Amino acid sequence: MIRRSLSRLALACALTLAAALPLRAQVEIQQVTSPGGIDAWLVEDRNIPFTALEIRFRGGASLDAPEKRGAVRLMTGLLEEGAGEMDAQGFARAVEGVAADFSYSAGDDTVSVSARFLTETRDEAVDLLRASLVAPRFDPQAIERVRAQALSAIRSDQQDPGVLASRAFDRLAFGDHPYATPADGTLESVQALTREDLVAAHDAALARDRVVVGAAGDISAEELGRLLDDLLGDLPAEGAPLPGDVAVEMPGGTRVVEFDTPQSVAVFGHAGLARDDPDFFPAYVLNHIVGGGGFESRLMQEVREKRGLTYGVYSFLAPKDHAALHLGRVASSNDRIAEAISVIRDIWRDVAAGGVTEEELADAKTYLTGAYPLRFDGNGPIANILVAMQLDGLPMDYVETRNDRVRAITLEEIDRVAAELFDPERLTFVVAGQPEGLEDAAAVSQ
Repeated sequence: MIRRSLSRLALACALTLAAALPLRAQVEIQQVTSPGGIDAWLVEDRNIPFTALEIRFRGGASLDAPEKRGAVRLMTGLLEEGAGEMDAQGFARAVEGVAADFSYSAGDDTVSVSARFLTETRDEAVDLLRASLVAPRFDPQAIERVRAQALSAIRSDQQDPGVLASRAFDRLAFGDHPYATPADGTLESVQALTREDLVAAHDAALARDRVVVGAAGDISAEELGRLLDDLLGDLPAEGAPLPGDVAVEMPGGTRVVEFDTPQSVAVFGHAGLARDDPDFFPAYVLNHIVGGGGFESRLMQEVREKRGLTYGVYSFLAPKDHAALHLGRVASSNDRIAEAISVIRDIWRDVAAGGVTEEELADAKTYLTGAYPLRFDGNGPIANILVAMQLDGLPMDYVETRNDRVRAITLEEIDRVAAELFDPERLTFVVAGQPEGLEDAAAVSQ
């Protein structure tokens, strides 16, 4: 008990110290290949005796069979509910006893595993993490408990206009691709999942051929290599086939999901750019100007500040592994959402026709280059960045060259990308609520 308390205190102190250290705009990234052939990126930092480990398995919830939607996400929620000889309570006590911190989640394209552990209890922590990944128990009692939580979340989402609008938009955008249906599954699909379905989802999603790893902290390349083989070496060599790509062809216009609420929520967008598209980087800067730059963005200035139509409106690039979107969201009262949509359409047309101003580009460059070092504020965020860079196919020197690339973008480049990316005719709005003034909108079901 004394050691457990001291270990937890040590981890808390290490995390606090990490947050207090000067921010690092430059990091030295090492490529690590384990003796068993598992690759990882590492930033070694001996200043604090703890390590952050980020693991991603490509595929995620998109690996679900249509009739088994929700299986990968339910399986992921059970990884910490007992492993090996330990039931859920025993596993939780063991993790607490070595002052480690594990978390597991599943999105459309990845299963994510995050771990934080002290140097002094690294071996014990890795053994526990390995058990959760390689030998999860999927006990009946744990399955029903986590299933009940998942079903409760699904019921809650059915009363959320933002979720309803997003899901209807996804159906329009993705057709019969797995992206078209929620990763959480439906009440019917989740209720029907069996233990055998969860075991199959585990074997399909957690495999060595699709793992991406980032590590930062008090660990050497040699130590990390051995750790990776111990941790992941017994997983299946290959996972289930990945889904194919899907072309996004939005119809334009406005769709309405009828829902009884005083405030409508609109999701809007059309096709975007893949992360490896040569124009993605200027498109990212352009979107910051139009809808990603907080109160200074055009959307916020025109829709909120000048007209008071919303508390918040934003846009973002959403490059998934198998499709790419340019998306946005706005919420407004039922009697004003039509005006908000009209203003956003005008902005879309203006940007497509005339791009942005030199002043807007200069302000965006100043913000984006100044904010970038703030992301490197500890081992955990650094490990996350390393994983994201690998998933996005970025070179190892991206950390050093990124701000120079921002500064090098010209207004001519931005205007060209604006004309190609912003598509007023394909800009599609899906509104959930009881909007007024949208008589020409088509109705869609929940």
